[in-house]
Amino acid sequence: MNPFIRLHAADDVLIARTQLISGAIVEEVAVKGMIPPGHKIAVRAIATGAPVRRYNQIIGFASRPIAAGEHVHTHNLDMGPDKGDFARDYAYGADLKPEPAAREATFMGIKRADGRVATRNYIGILTSVNCSATAARAIADHFSRTTNPAALANFPNVDGVVALTHGTGCGMDNEGLGIQILQRTLKGYATHANFWGVLMVGLGCEAAQLNSWLASGLLQEGENLRVFNIQDTGGTSKTVAKGIDLVKAMLPKANTVVREPCSAAHITVGLQCGGSDGYSGISANPALGAAVDLLVAHGGTAVLSETPEIYGAEHLLTRRAVRREVGEKLVSRIKWWEHYTRANDGEMNNNPSPGNKAGGLTTILEKSLGAVAKGGTSNLQAVYEYAEQVDARGFVYMDTPGYDPVSATGQVAGGANLICFTTGRGSAYGCAPSPSLKLATNSALWRKQEDDMDINCGEIIDGSASVAEMGQRIFELMLATASGTQSKSERHGYGQNEFVPWQVGAVM
Repeated sequence: MNPFIRLHAADDVLIARTQLISGAIVEEVAVKGMIPPGHKIAVRAIATGAPVRRYNQIIGFASRPIAAGEHVHTHNLDMGPDKGDFARDYAYGADLKPEPAAREATFMGIKRADGRVATRNYIGILTSVNCSATAARAIADHFSRTTNPAALANFPNVDGVVALTHGTGCGMDNEGLGIQILQRTLKGYATHANFWGVLMVGLGCEAAQLNSWLASGLLQEGENLRVFNIQDTGGTSKTVAKGIDLVKAMLPKANTVVREPCSAAHITVGLQCGGSDGYSGISANPALGAAVDLLVAHGGTAVLSETPEIYGAEHLLTRRAVRREVGEKLVSRIKWWEHYTRANDGEMNNNPSPGNKAGGLTTILEKSLGAVAKGGTSNLQAVYEYAEQVDARGFVYMDTPGYDPVSATGQVAGGANLICFTTGRGSAYGCAPSPSLKLATNSALWRKQEDDMDINCGEIIDGSASVAEMGQRIFELMLATASGTQSKSERHGYGQNEFVPWQVGAVM
């Protein structure tokens, strides 16, 4: 097995499969210095200012002369004087391909009365504002299987009672973008198929008024949705007691659900990557992309997101847009982000993170080119704003930040009933009410953090599995998890602290 990986014949760099020492010969080039695993080595001399290619795409420009055999990283590669503002051919729809032949697969899902299918069966305690978070958590804690196992002992078909709280809901424009996003997110969770029922707990005087939320979301109280305020109920103790009683009333009906065979077309998976490294775009991300193509062929839906982390690679998605307006909407979201970051004295190129760089990623272009691989090769059917309901089938895009909890929160609000999360540095993320699968990009991480990882895509780097083979295994794991098999993060109890709605605008 070669100690390096070449991704394209035209590339200026190779990727070290293992640590390369000075003097080692790589494609007839002598290595100069130590090259860590996952990092890049130049295969030819590169002049200052010249573009550097990986995946046969520009990942940056040489900030000084780079000799053949030299380590290529932050000391000699950056976005260039134009900060990566070079021409990208959006070529809307140029890479469209015929829709795949329909395939059939099933999982054991939970059919709801309205025809939707759930992968989990929770009762949720949501909050309109940070001020009601403590009361909401107290209600959920009463039903904790860890501290009070008797509370749910007679309800084995209920996966749990979870409190999803947040730090906003007030100090904001009552009609601005921030509250619109919050209301949309809370509606998406309150009506999510994976919740049998939801309590929404408010304080009473916050900007995010419960009555306004009900009206804006066209929601009505009923046996599956109960809404009340601390101030109206008479304080914290009475609020907690009321919430406990309401959950107790919900449990018998929630427990009547049964799992039955359902089409894989009812799976909507949110695609995430966090703690990425130099292997992410070689192993876990393209393997997840192969699984996405399988899911789409079976009628399912996959949601790619994290707009700051597809920046510079968006042209690979616009070329797959089924209509020009779909591609143009994606580009408009990129332009919005450029404006948004400038208004906050930042820039889109302030990425990757320190951990990404330690793992071998140098620029946002390099990171983005690897990140889009999670979306496979299927046609791009639609583009959504944050937390909008996903109503298209197939491969779609949702505009979200790159911060994983915020991004996944938007995807779940949009209807994702499963999350697939690739990581090269290691992640401790979980999600409720939708289970999250962790895909390790390299075998060293798998061995070190197997307690948190669900599948080892490092086998691709090791040469023991192909991208297609790993994609099939991921797809099968999706079906098993959607059928009720617990993910590693679920076993650890992750999910309640990872609900983080996107907070946009001034805090007043």
